[in-house]
Amino acid sequence: MKIYLPLDSAAVALGADEVAAAIAAVRPDAQIIRTGSRGMVWLEPLVELEIDGIRHGFGPMTPADVPALFGDLSAHPKAIGPVEAHPWMAGQTRLTFARVGIVDPLSLADYRAHGGLTGLRRALGMTKAEIVQEVTDSGLRGRGGAGFPTGIKWKTVSEAVADRKYVVCNADEGDSATFADRMLMEGDPFTLIEGMIIAGLATGATKGFVYLRSEYPVAIRVMTEAVRMARAEGLLGASVLGSGHAFDMEIRVGAGAYVCGEETSLLNSLEGKRGIVRAKPPLPALQGFMGKPTVVNNVISLATVPVILDKGAAFYSDFGLGRSRGTIPLQIAGNVKRSGLYEVAFGLTLGQIVDEIAGGTASGRPVKAVQVGGPLGAYFPRALFDTPFGYEDFAGKDGLIGHAGLTVFDDTTDMLGMARFAMEFCAIESCGKCTPCRIGAVRGMETVDRIAAGDPAAIPLLTDLCETMKSGSLCALGGFTPYPVMSALTHFPDDFATTREAAE
Repeated sequence: MKIYLPLDSAAVALGADEVAAAIAAVRPDAQIIRTGSRGMVWLEPLVELEIDGIRHGFGPMTPADVPALFGDLSAHPKAIGPVEAHPWMAGQTRLTFARVGIVDPLSLADYRAHGGLTGLRRALGMTKAEIVQEVTDSGLRGRGGAGFPTGIKWKTVSEAVADRKYVVCNADEGDSATFADRMLMEGDPFTLIEGMIIAGLATGATKGFVYLRSEYPVAIRVMTEAVRMARAEGLLGASVLGSGHAFDMEIRVGAGAYVCGEETSLLNSLEGKRGIVRAKPPLPALQGFMGKPTVVNNVISLATVPVILDKGAAFYSDFGLGRSRGTIPLQIAGNVKRSGLYEVAFGLTLGQIVDEIAGGTASGRPVKAVQVGGPLGAYFPRALFDTPFGYEDFAGKDGLIGHAGLTVFDDTTDMLGMARFAMEFCAIESCGKCTPCRIGAVRGMETVDRIAAGDPAAIPLLTDLCETMKSGSLCALGGFTPYPVMSALTHFPDDFATTREAAE
């Protein structure tokens, strides 16, 4: 009997290891396969049993629910039926996450059986320029937040002249409500490895690094073992799959600084220096790691490349809208009924995501705001819920998609308090390189406190300060912190006015 149960960090935090132990105690003969998560976090730990070739789900499981798995399954109180038919799964377009939750993440045989390495084998028969063009034509943009066209970055590195080039994967996933990178690395590590190898082929890079945050111990363990296995199987090393192309990689663990999610801070840390922002130019694509041309891409960007090389640029670019092509892994968190990861083509409205996919608030109260893009993203009120989920569409409403993390708040949330949190977060996490970020965030906290104390003259000061931070900061931390502050002030003025009236 095969039983599938996630090793995913969220599932483990919710008791997956205890459920696995209970299964082993009741049925020692059962084969327990630890997979990634299907993304239905509100149903974790989710146990799956294969019945007549179809995997049926049961969740959220507890050890007390285990004995019933070996009785009348139709009567099991946690039964959700065939997992693939569940509305959460059936409505998705799973490309990057096609294997996550299905395969044993540390089985290369499983990976190959589910289409793995097909993209790499095709890339091995192409020239550097052809690979770069395929990625360019797909419309893939950086999924780490900036949305910069991946093909342009690769072309710059590919055409640069140097004795050594690098591929660096930014796995320092520090934004709140973002967990796609972690889920991908824990559930399908070989797709990231394959994507990095293809990036190496496209640019002439022979060495890669995954910069992984220390807060992800499961991802560190899985990725480290996957790299070891890939090297042992000839996927990494002096001759990738016997092709004569050299590419090797290693895992580096960061120390938890939020600013190291910014690519130049990350490169400094990777070199053993203090994690502070570098001024640009020079661009990392020309002078990156150790002063050499370097591709720096997010986990999801690199993990999507094998799909593009396998299915073709036209297949991938057929999804989405405008300049937002392909699919995006929505990470839904906060006060919601159904939290988790949902991969879908760009173009759904924010309202569809919050009301239909997430199911509204867990509290049952009205939705007041949704913050999209992590702690630096703008707060969108229900009046903006008709905004399509696309890079330009959100930018047009003074917001950003970022890493596609969504945090939902109900009508009890104090938006003035949320604005203060944004400034406090920036003050704590600033690397101190530039004055608008280092000083502006501290002054911003003080100014918000003046508003809370009933000083109406502080509101125009806060607006001016935010404009200064946006225009003067060297990286996204200081430059985007004004977005949540100003959106809170603009869309929820009553939360700022109430304190003034009370003081008066």
